[in-house]
Amino acid sequence: MREFKGRVVTPGTACAEALVTTQGFNTLASFQMALQFGDKEVKCGDQNNSDINGKPMINKALCLPQTIGSTTGGLVLYCACAMEKNPACMLFANHIDSLAAAGAVLADVWVDKITMPVIDCLGDEFLNYVKDGMKIIVKEDGTVVVED
Repeated sequence: MREFKGRVVTPGTACAEALVTTQGFNTLASFQMALQFGDKEVKCGDQNNSDINGKPMINKALCLPQTIGSTTGGLVLYCACAMEKNPACMLFANHIDSLAAAGAVLADVWVDKITMPVIDCLGDEFLNYVKDGMKIIVKEDGTVVVED
């Protein structure tokens, strides 16, 4: 078990199974199939992300370095939350970008039934340590506990 401390972008607690990518996360490409065509498992549709392409993202602790891609990324993230197709939490090794932050904050403010904690600045050590399937616990103060 290891603990990592990051910065709280959107508050909340979570307990979920890790889904890890060491590549940039293209929000639009990843969520497009789920949002546009009703994929209930919310499988990652980004063919350029070999780490998580085809893997379910819903209710997972999405561990990533940063987001990349389209300027629609924030809106896509907000829509995923509004449609209840979001990860349990998003855990960034690096600083969150403004688009992902906007989507997370909008969802936190406007979507009553969803809480999706977002923590950034967890560091490269976090991303090197965490593996798919590990249990992740997110605390309100930005502490992320990774259990083997």
